[in-house]
Amino acid sequence: MPSVPVIGVDEIDAAIDRRGAVEAIAQALRDGVDIESDAPRLFSPLDSGEFLLMPTQSPEHAGIKVVTIAPRNTERGLPKIQAWYLVFDAETLSPLAILEGAHLTTLRTPAVTAVAIRGMLQADPRGARQGIDSLAVLGSGPQAEAHVRTLVDLMPVGEVSIVGRTPSRTAELVERLRADGIRAEAVAAEASAGAGALRAADVVITATSSSTPVLSRGDIGDHAVVAAIGSHGTAHRELAADLVNDADLVVEARASALRENGNLLQARGLADWQAGAQSVTNLRELVAGAFVRREARPAVYTGVGMSWEDLAVVAQILKSALGVDASPQRGNTDVRN
Repeated sequence: MPSVPVIGVDEIDAAIDRRGAVEAIAQALRDGVDIESDAPRLFSPLDSGEFLLMPTQSPEHAGIKVVTIAPRNTERGLPKIQAWYLVFDAETLSPLAILEGAHLTTLRTPAVTAVAIRGMLQADPRGARQGIDSLAVLGSGPQAEAHVRTLVDLMPVGEVSIVGRTPSRTAELVERLRADGIRAEAVAAEASAGAGALRAADVVITATSSSTPVLSRGDIGDHAVVAAIGSHGTAHRELAADLVNDADLVVEARASALRENGNLLQARGLADWQAGAQSVTNLRELVAGAFVRREARPAVYTGVGMSWEDLAVVAQILKSALGVDASPQRGNTDVRN
């Protein structure tokens, strides 16, 4: 058997850019990917942390992302989260490639968010909007940076406020963004300027590791678009209940949100959300134009990450890195070690 190619960070970046990742997500949704039936994320404890397993399939491929979470790695100077993605041919289940998974996540998460933000902006009751005049981002880590860069690549973006709790990291991020021509400024989370930046923003992204709310209804304007992507699990949330309950809501999928979205479940509880789940728009419906926004109400997207999203991006990477006919049954043996 031919060896299985390993596609690293450089190969991923050569195969797909941020706009390409956004289009891969949007096209999968337009093509009718069954997001509500996507396989649930699986957790398995380990002595040093835990496994996070994200399996899924499409007509062409089967894939699984294997993530390790080792909290003590930060003391060792190692990444807390590491990941690899394994992709197989859907018919033969023969392996096609192994991809570096952490970089894949940093690419696909903001791509999904960008699809959501673009759809919510286009549904503005005051008229469809094609750009962002003022963007505020809570957080200064890799996902915060990746979200800014993805939105800048996708649409016109004016002022960018980075609202961070660690001044040095916030300043470093702003410097990197400015070096690439992005109009970014650092805003301390505790300062009145931070409150002003949030209130004035057209779009607010929360990309923090906080387990308690960092954004409430009074922090934002009446027509703001909010994307909360930092918290995972029912015990964590970035959004206060008053914001969630007043907003027009978009989720990746209702099923995954009911399983593990703390922003929703802590606002009202599982029973209430189960009863009213059909009133919440999922991404497939958003892309199809079915999302309706009310006057003077914020629009909120809250996501936790789903398996189909990785595979949608991986499929495009395979086309560029290995050729469209990468499946073993099609006779392709031109693979790289």
